[in-house]
Amino acid sequence: MQRSFGASGPSVPPIGQGSWYSEQGDRREAIAAFRRGLDLGLFHIDTAEMYGDGRSEALIGEAIEGRRDEVFLVSKVLPHYASRRGVQAACERSLKHLRTDRLDCYLLHWRGPHPLAETFSAFEALKQEGKILSWGVSNFDEDDLDEALAAAGPGKIACNQVLYHLRERAIEHAVIPWCERNSVAVVAYSPFGHDDFPAAGSAPGKVLAEIAASHGATPRQVALAFLTRRESVFAIPKAGRVTHVEDNAGALNLALSDAEIARIDAAFPRGRKPASLPMI
Repeated sequence: MQRSFGASGPSVPPIGQGSWYSEQGDRREAIAAFRRGLDLGLFHIDTAEMYGDGRSEALIGEAIEGRRDEVFLVSKVLPHYASRRGVQAACERSLKHLRTDRLDCYLLHWRGPHPLAETFSAFEALKQEGKILSWGVSNFDEDDLDEALAAAGPGKIACNQVLYHLRERAIEHAVIPWCERNSVAVVAYSPFGHDDFPAAGSAPGKVLAEIAASHGATPRQVALAFLTRRESVFAIPKAGRVTHVEDNAGALNLALSDAEIARIDAAFPRGRKPASLPMI
């Protein structure tokens, strides 16, 4: 089960593997989890130079050694490095940490002091050199995306990586529709929230549990299936343990009915559009 990543991108599974804080746990366990994820078809692996000051990238570099061609590999540049020269240097550092000669996609982690046109020009130069195959943005709201499109032109922005989970559905108001109109992939980070996944005994948790039971699935699998119900949306849950990544992979073949989607929608209302895009 795969879908197109952006306007002209490759086919990528809707569920991938995130790496935020992965370098803080047991290293061998994390490496085993990433490799198991590849075995199960979760070949979209996301990281960033910010995560552990490059230690997450280094961990992933070790995990994918000998299997680089299987991976859709994504990393991100910090905003204060996003000048023409800064992007080049940051990308070189990431490539070294990851033990690879290329990134499949390279993202601006969030907006910063450098003009978008300068950052995007640097991304295009890296594409010409073959060091990145595509590029995108992260934590961009609708107005940011308008500016990005004006600076880059159509068909250049591969994805927008944003916060999206059952209790934080702000991107459904404007960001997802904008990305769908412009053939930009939406990548959901922290799809289980930040230590606030619905408790089993809560009313929303019971909804997930009941739907999960009817499919022989788990509540987290149901959450992932709901978040990726639209063809434009991908999710990158953290992969810290083999058992976790196996559970995540189980969502790949889970299809929810319209009635089940409506139940989840009612249990986790998206609320009003916020003044600014939430991010962590």
